[in-house]
Amino acid sequence: MKNPYRLNSPQFFSGFLALLLAFTSIQLHAQTPTAESQAARIDKHYNALHSLSVKFTQKYDGMGMHRVESGILLLKKPGKMRWTYSLPQGKLFVLDGQNAYFYAPGDMEIPRVPARKLDDLRSPLRFLLGHTQLSKELTNLQIAPADNGAYTLSGIPKNMEQRIASFSITANTEGVIQSMRIEETDGAINTFAFADEQPNAPATDADFVFHTPTGAHIIEGMPPI
Repeated sequence: MKNPYRLNSPQFFSGFLALLLAFTSIQLHAQTPTAESQAARIDKHYNALHSLSVKFTQKYDGMGMHRVESGILLLKKPGKMRWTYSLPQGKLFVLDGQNAYFYAPGDMEIPRVPARKLDDLRSPLRFLLGHTQLSKELTNLQIAPADNGAYTLSGIPKNMEQRIASFSITANTEGVIQSMRIEETDGAINTFAFADEQPNAPATDADFVFHTPTGAHIIEGMPPI
């Protein structure tokens, strides 16, 4: 009697192929992150940092405006950051841990805003400082594949449903954020692209002190668009 499972039989190869496909499916499933596991990777990466330097490009579309700006973002825990712009040259945003200052060349009145009022997601502040858990901050958390093996997390920030229509973060499998996109309910869209991240970059407290230009003065205000 012939053995139907000898190595050169059709039955053997059919069974082997089925086993191989099943194993491959299990492996792919194991390697594909869930929304929760990818969020945890992002949290873990940024919670471990003391400081960070990264290049940014911001695009804003809304209220009849289209604006592209870029520069270098420097962050230091707890709660300090400095946006030094190369486009437009000389623009500066400094958060010293308590107050934020917004300056553009030629400004004689410089808005000062308490840090607590910046918690509006138009800036990547909360996520790049690693002070949050994405899976708890975003409702209806979803994940989708992105370019070059990265993944995009999307959801609506809690308690901001009246203002934010959609919010997404694209990060690689190591949890490094590559971009963010924020669409507000009024149709305005802010996107941030990040590159050349330098974890634990040199950063001193002096880097986050705002020096008022000669002739200018500080006013209490809200952050500009």
